[in-house]
Amino acid sequence: MSYYKSKVAIITGGLSGIGRAISLFLIQQGAKVIIADINLEKSEDFKSTVSSMEENCEILKIDVSNFDAMQILVEQTYDKYKKIDFMFNNAGIGINGEFQDFKMNEIKKVMDVNFYGVINGCYTVYPIMKKQGFGHIINTSSLLGLIPGGLTSAYSASKHAVVGFSQTLRSEAKQYGIKVSLLCPGQLKTNIDKANINVSEFMNSEKNKELNTNNKIPTPEKCINKIMREIKRNKPIVIAPYYERLYWFIYRLFPNALIFLFYKITMVMKKNARL
Repeated sequence: MSYYKSKVAIITGGLSGIGRAISLFLIQQGAKVIIADINLEKSEDFKSTVSSMEENCEILKIDVSNFDAMQILVEQTYDKYKKIDFMFNNAGIGINGEFQDFKMNEIKKVMDVNFYGVINGCYTVYPIMKKQGFGHIINTSSLLGLIPGGLTSAYSASKHAVVGFSQTLRSEAKQYGIKVSLLCPGQLKTNIDKANINVSEFMNSEKNKELNTNNKIPTPEKCINKIMREIKRNKPIVIAPYYERLYWFIYRLFPNALIFLFYKITMVMKKNARL
C-alpha cells in the first residue's frame, strides 16, 4: 500500500509548476487532495488529466496572503476529513530586477505571498496537527533561499526567511509529533518564469530573454518521485533537481564565488540590453 494512500493534503499553489506535480502525484497515490490556488484558469486543464477528480480532489480559490481565508480553508478541511496529514505551503510569486528599481509595494507583495503565505498556512494548521499528534508541514522555499541570487533581492529575501523559519519550526514541532520539511527547487521548467515581473527594463531585452530558454531544464514531473520519497523520509531539506545541491555546497565553501558569478551575469545582461 502506498504511504500516501488515504492521506489528507492541502496544497497551496497546486494548479501549476511544482504544486501541480505534487497534486497529481498524491491523487494518483490515492490521497485526498485540497488544492488552494488564486488562479483557477488552469483548473479545467487540471481536471481533464485526473480521472478520479471528484472523488479525490477539491479545488478552491484562496489567496494565501489572506489569513482569514487560510483559517477557513484549514478548519473546513479538518471538519470534513477529521485529520490533516500534509500541509504543502507552496504558493509563490517572483518579481525580479535590481533593488533600486523596485517599488515598496512590489517588495511587500512578494513577502506577503512567499513568506506570510507560509506563515499563515503554518499558523492555522499547527494547532490541529498538535492536537492530533501528527502531521507533516512542507514549506516551499527555493535554492535561492539557501544561496544568494542575482537580480532577485525581494524574492531571495522572502525565500531565505522561509528557510530560517522552517528550520526553527522543525526543532520546535518535533516534540508534538509534527514534521517540518523544506522544499528548495532549483531551476525547473515551470510557469513562474513566464509569470515573473521584471522591474529592470534591461532584463526584458530579447537577448536576455533567450538566456532563460534552456530546453535541458527538467520539469517538476521529472523530479516528483524523488521529491516525494525525500518527504516520506522526513528529510529536513529537499533540493530538486538533485544535482543543484552543488551550488549550495560551493556557496558554503566559497561564499563570495556565487556572489561574484551573479555580479558578472548582471553585467552581461546590461551589456546585452545595450547592443
